[in-house]
Amino acid sequence: MNKLLVIASCLAIAGCASMNTAVVPDDPEFAPVYPEEVPVEAKITGSLFAQDQANNLYSDKKAHRVGDIIVVNLAERTQASKSASNDLAKDKNFNLDQITVPGGVATIGGNPIELGLGQSSAFAGAADAAQSNSLNGNISVNVIRVLANGNLIISGEKWLMLNNGNEYIRLTGIIRPEDVSPDNTITSLRIANARIQYGGTGDFANTTEQGWLSKFFNGPVWPF
Repeated sequence: MNKLLVIASCLAIAGCASMNTAVVPDDPEFAPVYPEEVPVEAKITGSLFAQDQANNLYSDKKAHRVGDIIVVNLAERTQASKSASNDLAKDKNFNLDQITVPGGVATIGGNPIELGLGQSSAFAGAADAAQSNSLNGNISVNVIRVLANGNLIISGEKWLMLNNGNEYIRLTGIIRPEDVSPDNTITSLRIANARIQYGGTGDFANTTEQGWLSKFFNGPVWPF
């Protein structure tokens, strides 16, 4: 009975650990950031020029403030392959000849005393792995913070509603204003510390995911 309780507890813990938090739209972590309303201050000189709101005369109008929007061109492609093989063989033999004593061969119960031991083991293993991924598209994100060195932290998400569920793209990272093109776009290859998530919710996504019990039996916790 105690063994059954232990097994049931392990299965319950594994099931809870394997259940991912549901992904929903309007996550506060990816919520859009709106620029703060700066009160208009009367200039002593009477001028309408505001230094913090102006662009350089020869610069393009690119995102550089909190709340500005930047279009990210997703151009991700990864490919990896790995192959390994291992062969191991070991043979061991140990023999003890008949023990002789004065007058003849030592015996026990009429049987000569001798010992023989032989051991042989072999192991062969091979593994091949290959993986290729690609992600192309566009997503508009917000500037959520301007760092002291001028770099911009961006974050945003895009949701697409399909017949049997939703698909989403989430992106966060750090970019340099110099890498933003004149048309206010940047490639995902120039995003530092990038976190790009692409997935789905609904019936279609659920059918391609293992249940928590299957994850337990296929996971590293299962000893067999």
